[in-house]
Amino acid sequence: MPDTYQNPEEFMGGSPPGQSYAQPPGGGASLKSGKPNKKKIANAVDDALRSMPVNAEAERAVLSCMLLDPSEIVPKAVEDLSPGFFYLPGHRIVFETILHLYKTRPNGELDIITLNAELTDKELIDKVGGPQFIADLLNELPTTALFKHYAEILKSKFILRRVIQDCSEMASLAYDRPESASQFLDSVEKKILTIRDETENSNEIKHMAEIVMDLIQTLEDQYGTGAKPGISSGFPDLDEMTTGFHGGEMIVIAARPAMGKTSFAMNIVEHVAMVDKNAVAVFSLEMSSEQLVQRLLCSLAKIDMKKMRGGFLGKADFHKITHYASQLRDAPIFIDDTPGISINELQAKARRLKQQHDIKMIMIDYLQLLKSPDTGKRDGREKEVSEISGGLKGIAKELNIPVIVLAQLNRNPDARTGGTPKMSDLRESGSIEQDADLVSLLMRDLYYAESEEERDEKEGIAKLIIAKQRNGPTGEVPLTFNASSMRFVSRAREEGEHADF
Repeated sequence: MPDTYQNPEEFMGGSPPGQSYAQPPGGGASLKSGKPNKKKIANAVDDALRSMPVNAEAERAVLSCMLLDPSEIVPKAVEDLSPGFFYLPGHRIVFETILHLYKTRPNGELDIITLNAELTDKELIDKVGGPQFIADLLNELPTTALFKHYAEILKSKFILRRVIQDCSEMASLAYDRPESASQFLDSVEKKILTIRDETENSNEIKHMAEIVMDLIQTLEDQYGTGAKPGISSGFPDLDEMTTGFHGGEMIVIAARPAMGKTSFAMNIVEHVAMVDKNAVAVFSLEMSSEQLVQRLLCSLAKIDMKKMRGGFLGKADFHKITHYASQLRDAPIFIDDTPGISINELQAKARRLKQQHDIKMIMIDYLQLLKSPDTGKRDGREKEVSEISGGLKGIAKELNIPVIVLAQLNRNPDARTGGTPKMSDLRESGSIEQDADLVSLLMRDLYYAESEEERDEKEGIAKLIIAKQRNGPTGEVPLTFNASSMRFVSRAREEGEHADF
C-alpha cells in the first residue's frame, strides 16, 4: 500500500502547525544578530507539514474494517489505536464517532445508517465528506483479515509524525537558549520516550491458563535445579528471607550516613556480577567511579583501604590488588557517576543498558540525590520524591529486573536508645514506602555504644532490618562489617537474635 502525503486543515498529531519549529539545515540565523531567522523557520514548518508521513488508504481501510465487523474489530481498535493515529481530520471524526456509538448503543450495535444519523445530528457529516464518503467505506475492502496490518501502518506513521513534531519543537526551543542545557536535554529525551510509552502495548491480557502454566514451569525448573527463583545477594540469611531479588522489585536499603550502605550494596553487586556472572548497572550520584572501584578492589583483596589511598601497599598487598584487578576488569559491571542525574535520564540509560548488555540488576546510590526537573521547582520536594520513587519502580517493572536503591534516614535514630531505625525514618518516606517492595534498614551497633568497653564489644557487629517485604517475611539479618576493607559478611546469630520468618 503506497504512502501518500496530505496537508489537512489542522494537524491531528499534537500541537497545531505554526508554533515552535526548527530552522532547516544550512542556516536560518542572522549573521548580524546571531538569532534564528523566523521567516526561514516558518518555511521549514511549511515544508515539514507538506511532507508529514501519512497513509490515507490505510486510515480508510481501518474504518472500513470497523464498519464491516464492528463486534469483532471495534474492541481490537480500542486496544490498538487512538484518535491521534488518524492524521486526516475527517477520518479521526469517523473513528471517534464509531467508538462512541459502540460504547453507548445496546450490545454495541452499529451500522452505516446509525453512523450517518449520529454524524448528521452532531453537524459533522459535511466535515467527513458527506454520506457518500461513509457509503464508500463499506466498499473499501472485501474482508477484515488484514486489520492488524493496517493498524500497524497507522501506528508507524503516527510515530514518525510525532518525532517530526517534537524534534521541530525542541529545536525551536533550543534557539531560545534555555537556562539549563542538561535539564533541556532531559525534557527532549522524555518527549521521545513518551512516544514509545504511548504507542507500545506490550502488556497484553493473559488468560488464567497461560499464567498457571508459566508458574508451573517456573516451579518445575526450580525443583529440578534446587535454585532460588531470584538473584542471589551473596548473603545466605538475606536470600533465605527474600528467595533472592526478583524482577520488577524495588529494593530500598536505607541507613544513617557512615553506616556502610554503599559498601553493602557494592558487596551485592560484586557477587551478582563476579560470582553469578550477571550484568549490573550502577548509578553513583555520590561517589566517583574511581572511588567505587577502589572499594571493590579493597573488598575483594581484603586489604586496608587507608593503605591503598595513602600509597603504603606492601609487595604482597600489591600482588593481591593486581590479581583481583584482572578479575574485576572482566566483570560485567557498568558504572555511571553522573552527578545530579535526573530520573528521566536514568530511565533512558537503563533502557539502553538493558538493550545493549542485558543487565539483570540496577543499583542506585542514592535516591535523595536524584532529580525530577519537571516537578521539583513547581510542586516541591515531596512531589519530586514521589515522581522519582514511582519512576524507579516503573523501570524495574518495565525491564523486569530488581532495582536496588540506597536512601538516607533522618536523625530520629540518633535520638533513640540503641539507635534502632524505623521505616518512618526514611526522608520523604511516604511515596518510598508505598512504591518499594522491600525496605531494609542497615545498622552498626558500634555507633550507638555509650562506653569504650561497649564499643569494643560492638566492634564489627551490624544487622540489616527487613522492615517491609511485600512478598515475604520481615526480620533481621545478622552481619559483620570489616571497616578496613569495607566488606560485609554473614554472621552467625547470637543468643537472643532471631529472624521473624
